[in-house]
Order: sequence, then structure tokens, then C-alpha cells
Amino acid sequence: MARPGSGVLVSVNGLGYPPQNLARVVVWEWLNEHGRWRPYSAATCHHIENVLKGDVRGTVVLGQVDAQLASYIIDLQSMHQFRQDTGTMRPVHRNFYEPSSAPGKGVVWEWENDSGSWTPYDMEICVTIQNAYEKQHPWLDLTSLGFCYLIDFNSMVQTNRQSQRKRRLRRRMDLAYPLIMGSIPKSQSWPVGASSGQPCSCQQCILVNSTRAASNAILASQRRKLYGGAAGAPGATGTLNVVRQSNTFAGTTLWSPTSGAGSNNIQHNNISNNLNRPGTQRISMGTARGAIPPGVPALPVKNLTGSGPVHPAIAGMTGILMCAAGLPVCLTRAPKPILHPPPINKSDMKPVPGVNGIRRKTKKKHLRKGKTPEDVVRRYTEKVKVAPDEDCTICMERLVTSSGYEGVLQHKGIKPEMVGKLGKCGHIYHLLCLVAMYNNGNKDGSLQCPTCKAIYGEKTGTQPPGKMDYHVIPHCLPGYLEAKTIRIVYDIPAGIQATEHPNPGKKFSARGFPRHCYLPDNDKGRKVLKLLIMAWDRRLIFTIDTSSTTGESDTVVWNEIHHKTEFGSNLTGHGYPDPNYLDNVLTELSAQGVVEDNLKD
Repeated sequence: MARPGSGVLVSVNGLGYPPQNLARVVVWEWLNEHGRWRPYSAATCHHIENVLKGDVRGTVVLGQVDAQLASYIIDLQSMHQFRQDTGTMRPVHRNFYEPSSAPGKGVVWEWENDSGSWTPYDMEICVTIQNAYEKQHPWLDLTSLGFCYLIDFNSMVQTNRQSQRKRRLRRRMDLAYPLIMGSIPKSQSWPVGASSGQPCSCQQCILVNSTRAASNAILASQRRKLYGGAAGAPGATGTLNVVRQSNTFAGTTLWSPTSGAGSNNIQHNNISNNLNRPGTQRISMGTARGAIPPGVPALPVKNLTGSGPVHPAIAGMTGILMCAAGLPVCLTRAPKPILHPPPINKSDMKPVPGVNGIRRKTKKKHLRKGKTPEDVVRRYTEKVKVAPDEDCTICMERLVTSSGYEGVLQHKGIKPEMVGKLGKCGHIYHLLCLVAMYNNGNKDGSLQCPTCKAIYGEKTGTQPPGKMDYHVIPHCLPGYLEAKTIRIVYDIPAGIQATEHPNPGKKFSARGFPRHCYLPDNDKGRKVLKLLIMAWDRRLIFTIDTSSTTGESDTVVWNEIHHKTEFGSNLTGHGYPDPNYLDNVLTELSAQGVVEDNLKD
């Protein structure tokens, strides 16, 4: 289906804003990590436009209109959204649409994500869907917009044309986006003169006001240096070397040097161009880093794990301060993690010394027969004749009284008042409470003390079927230059959840497989590998749960045994050098009952 063309306004007069006799709807958008422009809500756009009317070079505190955006501000001069707690900077732009389009009417189209909540479409797609809906088309093909989805208006379902996966969609009414007439207000000096009335005392406004105050001081100092105390004096002559603000930010310089008489007006004119020209912000995030001009300070933006010299929030705020003050700035990207070693021939992959084989496979859970819950509890406990006057930490009833599970569970030979002591740790519980705890677990013939986490028997997990490969590669890890490297490759396919999983019979996903992990090929590294193989055989490495990274439910996740997935760096905290990692993972394995005493010679 051809894309309806009545929604989006193309840039007019080369400036990106409408002429005086046209009314247009304004939508502010930010660029996400996938290169898609995502719209702010209508209420947020109204707030940005109100700030813009007073100061086109000011700062917009988004938390004043939306509590969920409390950590975000927009710097109108550099046209970037800045997250104060992490220092993340994203380009923003100001886009225009017809008043009769979806944003002008307050229509929002949304699709249902995996967590069951609703996500709005990009505004460009929303406008296209609304146009087709108003024309009473039965369906809409989004292929022309670069998406392999088919919208069915009768069933209100979005279908992926490749996977045939269906998602619900909905149309709802919201606040209409702001409407403007003609061009934007003329740019003013920054900052604007002191406003009348009592200033806001919230933390965000205090931060913004302090930023502006510091920037004013830097700006005044810079003017004195550039103009020798005679800035703007009548009759002043001479050629000044200045810097001109660039309209791009993609890991390259924010400023480019220019020279020429009268160039002190360039920065002022660029503010309007930068503010109203969406095309200048549509940059591929993969653009190669440009060369940094001599004398331009570079602010290395580190990641959140502490591997860089400058905290990202400090680097980002410093960039805004220097940019606002007219100083040359070059923000450099944080280095990318080195996840994999150089290419390796199959002949260079060798077996790990002292470890049998190169692969382990797991299949579905093997049920252990002949062990009833009563048998397991009796095996690891000793009967206590006189119960101490203290709480059972499972049911929270006194041990001298009956178990809180009386009437809920009935097991032959175990009365509600019977009390037992675990053999190794000595903690005391109602025997019926221990039976209830066992029934609620993996039922693998093992017990784990709820107080001290001591494990009785062989603990197993709920890891789905897959395979584990391991071999030595001829490369060394940072911090282990004297040793080669053990590479572990885990591969688990998607499948159907079993009775031991959270949602039996439902599909589970397996993202990011095969997963590559690394250990140094030394004595301790080989010891860790042997224990990881044991943990794999016991199905303890992975489980099915909700991902803490993406929020996706019913997916394969790590199960409390940390692995190093970064080969040549440690930017994410999952790489080397890390002198404590091998000891830490041995502790984690021990907590799962996987210890060296269980290794077979």
C-alpha cells in the first residue's frame, strides 16, 4: 500500500519551519539507540514550547511536567537531551505535522509489548496509520516505512510478516500537540534576563540555575580573553579565529573551526538553524569519529562501571557548560567492548588439559524415583524431643506449637507438632514445614536450609536443554598474559516450558545464544571450568525467568553464577582484568553446592 502523504510537513524555505501564513503542529522527538526518532508526549511538547518562547537557548527540565522524566533535561542550544544521573546525551529535534494529522487531533496509536503494557508508535508511523484508518482501509502494510508489519484494523492486530507473530494494537485519544503559526520567535541572548517572581527551589531547577550561573562566568571570562575588554566596541577591527557550532553529534566534534571578519554572528544564527532543521539531526550513529582539531579539549565519556577517567554526568554537564559559554568542545565516545578474540581456525582449538571431552549436553529433567518428601526430610534431619521456645522461621509459629501448615498438608508419619534439627547446621524447624518447603521447590532430593543456605544432598536446577562446549584458544586475556584462554560456548534453543518452570506449556525465548565466556588457562581457571561443568550437569547455570536487563518474561537468564563474556576489555564489568573473579565465582559455585570435594579424579 502506498504511504499516505498528507501528514508530515516537509521543511519549508530551507529552515524547517512553516511560513507566516501556515499553522502547524509541533512534535519534539529524541533519537534512540536504534536510530529511530521517538516522540515526547503532547504534555511534554507543550512544556518545551513554553520554555522555547522565553529562551531559545535555555534549558528544559522535563521532570517539571512528567515525574518519570525527572532525571532528564534538554539543552536547547546544543539540541540534546541530557540524563543527569548517567550523563547520557541524545539528539533531539523539532518536527512539524499538519493540524489535521494524528498529533493535531490528539490521536495516539500503540502496540502491546511483551510485558503487557502499551508502547506508542513512532510519530511518522502513527500519522500513516491514522490516515489509513480515517480512509476506512481494512489493512495497512508498513513495508514502505521499513517495517515488515501488517496492520489489520478489523481485528486491531499487528502481524509480523516474517515470524507471523501477532500483537494487539489500540487507538486512544490524548492531549493534542501544540499548534503554532508561522516561524518561531526570534532568538534571544542566553541566558535571558532575571525573571520576576520567586524562583523554583526544586533540585532540578537549582541544578539548572547553577549551570547557567557557572556558564555566565565562563562566558564573561572568555569574552575578556577574546576581545581584550573591548567586545562590541564601535570601530573595532581585525580578524578573529572563532569556533562555529556544528549541527551534528555522532561521536565527532561538536565544533568546527572557522575564521573571518564578522564571524562573531555565526553562533547566534546557528541557534535557529540547529533548532529547526530536523535533517541536520538525522545522522547515522555509526559515523566514523572525526579528527579532533588541535587545542580542542576532549571529554572522554566513560561507561557506568568506572573504567573511564570522567564520570558521564560530569562529562555531559561540562560539555553543556562549555558549549553554552562558546568554548570549543569535543565529546568522545566511550570505547566499545571487545567481546570476542580474533578469528580462530578450528585446528587451533585444543582440548583443555586435565578435562575430559569438549562438550556436555543436558536433556530434560530426570526424575528421581523412590524419594517421597517425607523420605527426603527424614534423611537430613534428627528428631527433637523437646522443642525450644522459639519461632520456626518457615511458618513463623512457635516451635512448641503446631506447624502453620496444619490442615493444609497431611503426610503419613509426620504430625504437625513434630520438630526436627538439620544435621550439618543444627537449625530447627517443624518437620511439616520442611515438607512444605520441599514440595514448593525443585523436588530433586535435596534440601537447603532457609536460614544459613546450607545444602543437603545434590542441588539441581531448572535449566532447559542445551549444550556446553569448551576448548583452549591461542590468545591471552588481559591480566593473564602468561596463559592461553579457555573459551566456553553455551547454546540453548527456545522451547516449551516444562512442569518445573514458571509457566508450564508456554513458550520460552533464548536471547543471545550462543553465549561465549572466557577463563584463563591456568590451574585455577581449569578448576573453575570443572566446577562449571558440574554446575551445567546439575542444570544450575541458567534458568527461565524475567530478564533484569530487558524486562522480558519467560526467557533464559543467568542463574547467580557470574561469567566473563567480554574477551579483551572490561567496559561492562563482565571482562578482564579482574583479579578477584576466579575466587568470587568459586564462592558462587559453593553457594550452589558445587564444591571441589565433589570432583571425580
